[in-house]
Amino acid sequence: MLKDQFNRKISYLRVSVTDRCDLRCLYCMEENMVFLPKKEVLSLEELYKLCSTFIDLGVKKIRLTGGEPLVRKNVISLITNLGKHIKPGELDELTITTNGMHLKKYSDQLFKSGIKRINVSLDTLNHLKYNKITRWGNLDKVISGIMAAKSEGLKIKINTVALRNFNDYEFDNLIEWCGKHNFDITFIETMPMGEVQQDRNKSFLPLNMLRASLEKSWTFNDIKYETSGPARYLYCNEAGINVGFISPLSHNFCSTCNRVRLTCTGKLYMCLGQDDFVDLGEIVRTSNNYEKVNDLIYQAMLTKPKEHDFIINKKYLKPSVKRHMSVTGG
Repeated sequence: MLKDQFNRKISYLRVSVTDRCDLRCLYCMEENMVFLPKKEVLSLEELYKLCSTFIDLGVKKIRLTGGEPLVRKNVISLITNLGKHIKPGELDELTITTNGMHLKKYSDQLFKSGIKRINVSLDTLNHLKYNKITRWGNLDKVISGIMAAKSEGLKIKINTVALRNFNDYEFDNLIEWCGKHNFDITFIETMPMGEVQQDRNKSFLPLNMLRASLEKSWTFNDIKYETSGPARYLYCNEAGINVGFISPLSHNFCSTCNRVRLTCTGKLYMCLGQDDFVDLGEIVRTSNNYEKVNDLIYQAMLTKPKEHDFIINKKYLKPSVKRHMSVTGG
């Protein structure tokens, strides 16, 4: 198995199959985004070969992200090919994070391809607020897609970015709604990635404050439940679901990091909160030399940092990293 310089086992690969998205969430993107030229994006076959290389090196979980992964043309072919690694035990789990806009169309294909669990980004159940935060999303379409995925048998977890003065009065409603449908939910602190119009200092909500607020209405038990990701989970007794907290700023989780991130251009980022990367895509395009790719991956593990550099406060108005979240996924 791959290990970094701090002896952390790297068993989890997150793959951004596209930087494009059909939404423009205020904390994630600018309204008029400039996306990568398509000629720079690896083919699905090249992405599959890189993913297979990581599987050969011991990666046991792959999550497909974006942007929005389901806007990538023919992405189901990549999912189907990766899913074939699950039955023989080469891969423990294949998952996807989506905004839900295309779930109604693809839910059955996702399930048949080997995906059993998905994350859906959903910050509010209020139509007006949803339109505001996504700029041009359709909440009814997302809810319809989520229910279609549930009907197919996909296990669903809702990802909610906690934003002060936006959805901080909706958390109880979200937990109640998730409990009704047996969806787990994870609350996430906003991350300082890429230039956006929104003032992150004003919208940042530490999750210790969120949890304290929730404990006025709900009772939680500590549990050992894990999903290979960074969330810390509690069991909500009244709702009967797991409630997770991803707090990269208020409660750093870097000591147990088991992840690296691959972009659609083949850049391998060892940390979401750092700018260092190794370009695997250049080798794939020019020489198709996967032995050299292996060597670069091993070298990259030795440069994975101890922790990220995320900071949000009045002294640091610029984002911690220049690239937008959509480049490497969450």
